[in-house]
Amino acid sequence: MKAARFTLSFLLFLSAANALFAQQIPKDLDEQISYYAQEGNKAYEAGNYMGAIASFEKAKEIVAEKYGNNDIYYATLVNNLALSHAIMGNYSQAELLYREALAITKDALGEAHPNYATALNNLAGLYQAMGNYAQAEPLFKEAITIGKKALGEAHPYYAASLHYLALLYDAMGNYAQAEPLYKEVLAIRKKALGEEHPDYAASLNNLANLYYSIGNYAQAEPLYKEDIAITKKALGDMHPDYATSLNNLANLYYSMGNYAQAEPLYKESLAIRKIALGDAHPDYAASLNNLAGLYESMGNYAQAEPLYKEVLAIRKKALGEEHPDYAASLNNLANLYYSIGNYAQAEPLFKEVLAIRKKALGDVHPDYATSLNNLANLYYSMGNYAQAEPLYKAALDIRKKVLGENHPDYATSLNNLANLYYSMSNYAQAEPLYKQALAIRKKALGEEHPSYATSLNNLAGLYESMGNYVQAEPLYKDALAIRKKALGENHPDYATSLNNLANLYYSMSNYAQAEPLYKDALAIRKKALGEEHPSYATSLNNL
Repeated sequence: MKAARFTLSFLLFLSAANALFAQQIPKDLDEQISYYAQEGNKAYEAGNYMGAIASFEKAKEIVAEKYGNNDIYYATLVNNLALSHAIMGNYSQAELLYREALAITKDALGEAHPNYATALNNLAGLYQAMGNYAQAEPLFKEAITIGKKALGEAHPYYAASLHYLALLYDAMGNYAQAEPLYKEVLAIRKKALGEEHPDYAASLNNLANLYYSIGNYAQAEPLYKEDIAITKKALGDMHPDYATSLNNLANLYYSMGNYAQAEPLYKESLAIRKIALGDAHPDYAASLNNLAGLYESMGNYAQAEPLYKEVLAIRKKALGEEHPDYAASLNNLANLYYSIGNYAQAEPLFKEVLAIRKKALGDVHPDYATSLNNLANLYYSMGNYAQAEPLYKAALDIRKKVLGENHPDYATSLNNLANLYYSMSNYAQAEPLYKQALAIRKKALGEEHPSYATSLNNLAGLYESMGNYVQAEPLYKDALAIRKKALGENHPDYATSLNNLANLYYSMSNYAQAEPLYKDALAIRKKALGEEHPSYATSLNNL
């Protein structure tokens, strides 16, 4: 749910006369180019991507008529069309257009020009969105080299190119490579633009996102707050970027289990986006989606469902039923039904998501692997282990190929397959998978990350089921300590650790040790989730 504050380079050919022609189509061809380019830009900003495509196409036709299709203005409009198609999820069309813009820019300006580097960045950004990280990386690096040579290492453009490569490494889970790049971008922007510039704030936000991803919430929070303060001062509290900053801080509090702090921020972000962008814009839908996710985690399923359905309707209208974001909405609604045990409603939605992602992204994309994993989870919960296993294995294979064996998502796939074998009482198959997931998370995320605690907890559960209580106890205690430090004593996951340790003591007939832990878990779940949440009912039952 976190949002990076960036946009791939988007250069419009606009003249100072734009405002004069906002209401009527001029007769002069140059003025028509400016008019249609401006209309395209306005439509794009409003989330009307089909309208943007229509206007950019018209401007491109006029440029071709007057200047030819090898002109740099023509390349700029081709680039704008590519970006619009990419946002719509039309990746194959976008790739053709980005390549055309790249070729024209190369011929017109040469390979050492910053605009050529921009064209490389744009094509690389598309490959990143498609999950083709191996194709994206060399393009981003080539753009960095060009920008460094043409403009120098202190130029904001050079910082932007570093920023894109950092985002790629972030997406790949290569946090150790991403962090120094984010810090270098921050330093360049601080020196070149000052600490009150929106781009400096964006760099703070992206570094905070990195710390959020690796579970360093204490480092992320002050950066998010500083970003909010700068963005508010620079752009005002009704700007979409301010809404994004609020949303990201809300995501942090959500992950920390501070739902009471997250909710008002999500609502404020939602209100700003509604006023600034309208209630048909994809970013407004994103805010609705995040608020729905909060309510789902709180067990307020009745509040979450209509919001998820509203998001689905907005994305269907704005982006179409073949767009990855529409698939994401279907997936979220399916997860909701899964959470409340409505497997019959969840299954066709998960299958539809799988089909859309396969068509839009291909069957080697990380999001396609996620869909396979989610459908497998459903079958697992239904006790259909024979259907779940090949899906888990397929997701594992894709993540290994695309992300590598050191990525946290690969560890998640190992963990899920281990859970399956655990449930099938195949402890000998489950144990090495749990251990491998634990090792990956330790290396990728560190020993203080909540996901590392989850791996410890799962391995402990395995040993408990095998009757190896002596091996299980220290693992449960380690998981408890990590969650206490990372998430705090009021987080639902901390309550889960208390509950699991209590279960162990109960199995060992140490009732005096189990009882206070059960009571603590009950109190936390009551406060954090409410008395209507299934986890609260579980605690009552255990006690």
